[in-house]
Amino acid sequence: MTVHALRGRAFGFTPLTMISPLISPSILSADFACLGEEIAAIDTAGADMIHVDVMDGHYVPNLTFGAPILKKLRPHSKKPFDVHLMISNPAAYIHAFADAGADILTIHPEADPHAHRTLQAIRAAGMKPGIALNPSTPANWLDFLLDEIDLILVMSVNPGFGGQSFIPNQLEKIRDLRTRINAKGRDIILEVDGGVTPENAPSILQAGATSLVAGSAVFKDGPSGYADNIKALRRDQTI
Repeated sequence: MTVHALRGRAFGFTPLTMISPLISPSILSADFACLGEEIAAIDTAGADMIHVDVMDGHYVPNLTFGAPILKKLRPHSKKPFDVHLMISNPAAYIHAFADAGADILTIHPEADPHAHRTLQAIRAAGMKPGIALNPSTPANWLDFLLDEIDLILVMSVNPGFGGQSFIPNQLEKIRDLRTRINAKGRDIILEVDGGVTPENAPSILQAGATSLVAGSAVFKDGPSGYADNIKALRRDQTI
């Protein structure tokens, strides 16, 4: 199985056979008082991407980062910024996040009645488009969008807060999406976000995921533990 080789800001999404999954630590679990240093630390510790959860207090019941903060964080890592928009009307912010340095921009279809057009606009702005599926959103919502996306993000918790437990029935959705991706023949990253731990990572990857978002599992022990925690998510995992 191939996944995108995401290495550095100049990444070209060239398919590359991997012996381990991509790891995208979510800075939602980082120390907000020193986010720049936290991003540099997870970069050095072996992160493949930096996952940035953008929440607006409307589509989800929480507030986090906006494009101006992302722009300030961008110099702290050359790794791809994997930006997840949990916001209403995401189309209005495409160019702001492109200018801020986002590499992947993921939207929720429920938040945008014209998701197809918005995905095309994300690509036109120079970013890779992604779609996120909430736990209750079925895989078949993507039947007419697979040609427009480079990443599918399966939410294995209800979005809006960190530290939640993995919802087991999302494994069925991951398997369903893997079948759809394979049938399409496109090299789409299948990413999972929510309650990911070294203990459940094997079943998530066996179901067909190629990228893991982890917040608490990476950041729980402070900077001295980041490298070991990232290695633990990868340990003995093959895709």
